[in-house]
Formats: sequence, C-alpha cells, structure tokens
Amino acid sequence: MAGNVSLVVTLVGPDRPGVVKMVSTTVAAHGGNWVESRMARLAGQFAGIVHVDVPGDQVGALRGSLEGLGLAAVVVESPGHAPAPRVRHHLELLGHDRPGIVRDLSQALAARGINVIELETDCVSAPWTGEILFKAVAELCFPEGTTLEQVRADLAGLSRELHLEIDLTPPPEAPEP
Repeated sequence: MAGNVSLVVTLVGPDRPGVVKMVSTTVAAHGGNWVESRMARLAGQFAGIVHVDVPGDQVGALRGSLEGLGLAAVVVESPGHAPAPRVRHHLELLGHDRPGIVRDLSQALAARGINVIELETDCVSAPWTGEILFKAVAELCFPEGTTLEQVRADLAGLSRELHLEIDLTPPPEAPEP
C-alpha cells in the first residue's frame, strides 16, 4: 500500500443543498482524511478549498470522482500540513466600494513582504444611507523585522488616498507598540 499524499482541492460549481456532503462522502470513499477547508457561496456558486490526506494509490480515482460531482475540480499535491504562522496581525478595512481596492491593498502589503494568510471580502449596505461599502477582513503574517508602526504608516497613506477606514491590530500575545 502506498503512503498517504497531501492534496489541496479547489472546487467550484452551482451551489445546492448537499454539496459539502457529496464532497466529504467522496473523500471518505477513497480512504481520505479531511484535514482543513474553507468554503463559501459566491454569486450563486459553491467555492471550496479542501486539504485532504489520501492514500497515494487513490489520488487518480479521487480526482475522477470529484470531477464527476458536477464541480470544476483542481487537485494539487502538497508537501503536507505546514504549521500556521505563529504571529498573525488582524486587518479590517471599510470604505466606499470601487474597483481596485484589493489590488491597492495587496500591493502595499506585498511591498513590505507581508503574507496574506486569510482574506475575506464583501460588499455591504451602509446602515443609514444604503450606499454600498466594501469590507475586508484579513489575517497577515509580517516578515522578520517589519513593525506594526511601519505597516500602519504605509496603510495610512492608502487610507487617505482611497477614503478607507483601515484598522490593523497586533496578535493578542504581542504588546502594542
């Protein structure tokens, strides 16, 4: 018997009740272990990313079975379960929706070598005006030597330029500078 292989599976297709059940049943039927996942309904579509460990001799069969569920499936072999970064900073952003906010934010973060660990975005209605606001919540990992104050200064310029509220907070165990 071949050893287990770590896979990252991306799935996209029409959202309907039971999609997660179908995927999890398929993984289990191939001897797979569901390790972690992120799933959402976006624009009426199911979108999911799943990390599974599966016996090496089942990789091809699992890939075929997932594609047979009526979902677009991309299956990528991974070196395994890497530990999550220990120091994560939390970012929240809110402002009038307009094209380019994610691009401009990600450029500012990439310029400092900051890794975006998680990013969730949404368009929401402002409470009193009904205007459409863009909201982003992210978990970030700073490279060694990058300080919270440096990043806050970078983002302050972006905040003024794009009229965004940006709140960047340290991890709970890190002291506020």
